[in-house]
Amino acid sequence: MQSDAEPERPYALAETIAPKVRRVLARNPSPFTYTGTQTYLVGDGAEVAVIDPGPAQEEHITAILDALGEARLTAILCTHTHRDHSPAAAPLSARTGAPIIGCAPLTLEDDGPRADAAFDADYRPSRVLADGESISGEGWTLTAVATPGHTSNHLCFALEETGALFTGDHVMGWSTSVVSPPDGDMSDYLASLARLYERTQDTIYFPAHGPAITKPHQLVRGMLGHRRSRERQILRQIEAGNTTIPAMVPAMYKGVDERLWPAAGRSVLAHLIDLERRDLVLRCGDAWRLPEGIA
Repeated sequence: MQSDAEPERPYALAETIAPKVRRVLARNPSPFTYTGTQTYLVGDGAEVAVIDPGPAQEEHITAILDALGEARLTAILCTHTHRDHSPAAAPLSARTGAPIIGCAPLTLEDDGPRADAAFDADYRPSRVLADGESISGEGWTLTAVATPGHTSNHLCFALEETGALFTGDHVMGWSTSVVSPPDGDMSDYLASLARLYERTQDTIYFPAHGPAITKPHQLVRGMLGHRRSRERQILRQIEAGNTTIPAMVPAMYKGVDERLWPAAGRSVLAHLIDLERRDLVLRCGDAWRLPEGIA
């Protein structure tokens, strides 16, 4: 919740935040979305692309249309299909004729801890971008960078002319990404982080939630270290006798808003599955143990 001391958030207002980039903030703040979903408009000429059109809120869709002005919307891109990212794509396409491009469709039954993260069953792209494939308009080129992990269909988009990378939920400055099985995969997530760390051409990240990241490689290095630290924490918890996820989470996430503990438990599960693949833990029903010789 926004406190009285915080400035009013610029909902339904297009702000220029970088060359060729404007941002419109959706009014869907939550413990999982921070101040809300940030929709990006790319291009300052006659052709514009929209990245992560966000929730299907009339106020938000109208703000995006108003921001276009006389420009033509030529592409609606989605990083992934959680409901805080892609539902506005269909009505925006219907009103403008712009094609929906980007990630592959993905619909799963979601028994996870956050209702807003369920998949958008109505997402229907007219074109799916493969890793390394680009689309372009007047003065801009956007290239897909496959980054599975948060979801299996997650893409980032690189703005080739400026060195900006739109990172969706893969990398955020305000919080780590939730990795929730069965679709969320920690092995893939770590590999995707490592891939971004190797991309020296990216000089700034624009995530779907939270502030721009001006030292991206430093942050990604820290995120990789954080995930390895979580692994060691989990192994210590099992060694100490906390062998179930409900026992691990309170000990591992002290000081974290308890509303986030269910989501944290999903990421702990993703870590455990990754550790199991590497033969570092064994599953025993709802409990986990260390193999002989690991302790």
